[in-house]
Amino acid sequence: MLKRSDSWLNLTQVVANVESALASVLQARHGIGLSEYRALEVLARSPKSELRMQELAAHLRLNQSSVSRLVERLERDSLTIRDLCPADKRGVYTVLTSEGRARLQRALPDYESALDAALAEHGGEQLLSAQGETGAG
Repeated sequence: MLKRSDSWLNLTQVVANVESALASVLQARHGIGLSEYRALEVLARSPKSELRMQELAAHLRLNQSSVSRLVERLERDSLTIRDLCPADKRGVYTVLTSEGRARLQRALPDYESALDAALAEHGGEQLLSAQGETGAG
């Protein structure tokens, strides 16, 4: 019987392999990294397609410095803009642009295909099925 730590190591290896495959496809076909894709996706799902910088950092599990660099890259490509919070001039929002939404929509089919292929290749489908059977999630 596998120890819990063995199962955890297996899970982390599957996730790392799947994320590597996703990152490769997104970079090669759409010129964005996996973190950029996730940021665009989180913003697209947010009310008004905007989030405070610290909210985006929390969603992506990044520190403030990392999310600032990420947003700078997105701004350079005109995928997002920064906007001041009207109620608190110290608060800064990151706002998805129409170009950012379009890039996300163009990348989505490739992301989904790469996700399906990588999950199948690296055993992720069985892990997801097992999670569904336990009712976790």
